[in-house]
Amino acid sequence: MFMVHHYLLRWEEVKLNSSLTREEALGLLRKYNQEPFHILHGLTVEGVMRWYAKELGYGEDEEYWGITGLLHDIDFEQWPQEHCKKAPKLLQAAGVGEDMIRSICSHGYGICSNICPEHEMEKVLFAADELTGLIGAAAKMRPSKSVMDMEVSSLKKKFKDKRFAAGCSRDVIKEGCERLGWELETLFSKTIEAMRSCEASVNQEMEEL
Repeated sequence: MFMVHHYLLRWEEVKLNSSLTREEALGLLRKYNQEPFHILHGLTVEGVMRWYAKELGYGEDEEYWGITGLLHDIDFEQWPQEHCKKAPKLLQAAGVGEDMIRSICSHGYGICSNICPEHEMEKVLFAADELTGLIGAAAKMRPSKSVMDMEVSSLKKKFKDKRFAAGCSRDVIKEGCERLGWELETLFSKTIEAMRSCEASVNQEMEEL
């Protein structure tokens, strides 16, 4: 069983260490994920997390934030019923540090994990993961197929329509806002901007894979 005693340390005492290079992390993601949708989601969340790291004053930890985002759903494609439970073994075998494993598993808190998001990075991942899915689905409905011309008002309408992208939990997004101490509109605005920042690079990387 995956032990979490290390996670009782205060975050100020834990050095955020990505353990893997970005190239190694992408290889690890692709080892367990072949569906383009899952790879696209990982790349998108990576880009969003990198933007948030810089936006929120954690620029020195951008690599950690990004790789955590890239690998957060590493076990979902092959083991959806064991999501966040299979991941620790896969990540440990690849040499990923316990701090990052903790961060990755915390995004499933209350659904498939009992590890609570504590660090601001974990809270952002918890909230933005679901929201990137909703924004991505909304972008596909636009003539441009892009987030570049998406407005918060448009996203609000999609958010209120529970039938649209029903798999994207509104409750998780709301809880994520509460944990961050943000209004929904703040999370919407920032995450749209974060997705704009990486849309072109993500699309290019998907073409090259």
